[in-house]
Amino acid sequence: MPPDIAVRGLEVTARTQCSHWHSERDIIAIKHKCCGEYYACISCHEALADHPNQVWPKGEQGIAKGVLCGNCHHELTIVEYLGSGNRCTKCAAEFNAGCRLHYDLYFEV
Repeated sequence: MPPDIAVRGLEVTARTQCSHWHSERDIIAIKHKCCGEYYACISCHEALADHPNQVWPKGEQGIAKGVLCGNCHHELTIVEYLGSGNRCTKCAAEFNAGCRLHYDLYFEV
C-alpha cells in the first residue's frame, strides 16, 4: 500500500481484502463520505468508526476519488468505478461484480 493511503478495517491485506470480504476479486476499498477515510468494507466501518456512514451524493461522484484498487492502488472516481465493468481502469484487475448489490450503502443511486 502506498504510504500516503491507509485502508482501515479488520485484518486488511495489502490488496484491501478484510475479514468480511476476501476473495480474489474483493480488492477495492471505498473512501467514506462521512470521514474521508478508506475502509475495506461497510462492516469494517461499522466496527471501527465512531460515527454513522454517509453515502456519496450523485453530484460529487464524478469528482471524488472514492474507490481504491487493491491491486495497483489506483484511485478511481466513483463514476469511473461504477462504469468500469468491474475492472480497474488502470491495471484491469477484476473486481467483485457482487459489490453492486451494496452500492446503496456507499453511493446515492
